[in-house]
Amino acid sequence: MIRICYLEEGIMTRIVLDRRVSNDGFLQLNIPLGTAEAGREVRVTVESVAPNKTMTADEWRSGILATSGGWQGEFEPPQIGELEEREPLS
Repeated sequence: MIRICYLEEGIMTRIVLDRRVSNDGFLQLNIPLGTAEAGREVRVTVESVAPNKTMTADEWRSGILATSGGWQGEFEPPQIGELEEREPLS
């Protein structure tokens, strides 16, 4: 999957690639950016992607039941202090 984000029309700001490291431990990237990006300095960041773990219905139910009764206090927002008066901007 490739996601390209643009700040302004035609100006690349970010490309996100999801790739797998090969069995020999190398990550190879060939990214065609176009002639408009030629000569531009870029930064490459590599981070591991956590595997997607889907929760079973029993795991979800256990998590909900574990939090049951955990709230200590009232269900009302804290008091808001006095607002200061300011001069109008115009």
